Amino acid sequence: MKFPLSLAAILPVCVLALSACSSVAPLSTTTAASATVQDVRQLGEIVDLRSGQRLTAEQLLAQLAAAPRVIVGEQHDQLSHHKIEQWLLQQLQGQRPQGSVLLEMLNPDQQAKVDKVKPWLQTDPVVRPEHVAELLAWQPGWKWAQYGDLVMTVMRAPYPVWSANLDRSEIKQLFVDQLAVQGKHSNLANDGKVHDKLKDIIRVMHDNQIDAPRLAAMLSVQQQRDRRMAERLLAAPAPAVLIAGAYHAHKDLGVPLHVQDLTGGPAPLVLVLAQQGATVLAPQADFVWYTPVAAPAVASAK
Repeated sequence: MKFPLSLAAILPVCVLALSACSSVAPLSTTTAASATVQDVRQLGEIVDLRSGQRLTAEQLLAQLAAAPRVIVGEQHDQLSHHKIEQWLLQQLQGQRPQGSVLLEMLNPDQQAKVDKVKPWLQTDPVVRPEHVAELLAWQPGWKWAQYGDLVMTVMRAPYPVWSANLDRSEIKQLFVDQLAVQGKHSNLANDGKVHDKLKDIIRVMHDNQIDAPRLAAMLSVQQQRDRRMAERLLAAPAPAVLIAGAYHAHKDLGVPLHVQDLTGGPAPLVLVLAQQGATVLAPQADFVWYTPVAAPAVASAK
């Protein structure tokens, strides 16, 4: 079915809406400043959702280091989450060689730029991080103030960095075609419960002000993005870490279901980063790292 949509108005919302960032939550400078790479181990509380046990950061690290594939689900507007990711990647590389890192924040049309800039950065040149953002054609929707340190860390590291998202041209086409993914876990399982959950999330994030055609289009885009991330994660050199929004990471909604569809095997290990007070359950993740709630500040629109 085809229908007219205002893509210019909808695309920015669609690209970010289901990335565990229902609104652009303000960032606390106090929380951000405290979440340095050095003291990130003391930030918040870590729970093994499979056993209910509390873990230290080092215990979590040991679990992640043993897994061939790990998905880290974040809240995009929480600087503390990016600091935790930065620390995890640095520490994992120290425990065993890192095969690759994949970022939801990179599109396929940026991959050639990543591959060109990375060898140069590995020579440790003196360069402004903002210049690296320009060379990568970093998308303004992903705030460089949030992601700059993390990106510089992975770009200077010896392992490859892969894009994990769809290009905007692909998303535009999906709004028209509304292609459905095929798979026992992501599409047909549980009598459509996966689709129902995703639709409920989309409705909530749009204050229930979304019509049926747009809802169907956004469901298609979300699942196709999850499928792309799963394909890239499986193709990437292992051990691989995918960093994406929390809904993409959830074992009952996102990329893990598509990995199971594509391999017939188990889901990757999932760590969700969430603010204290949020609810993350065992069917959604293997581990959760609760971080302090950011204090209100001036919000900005994406």
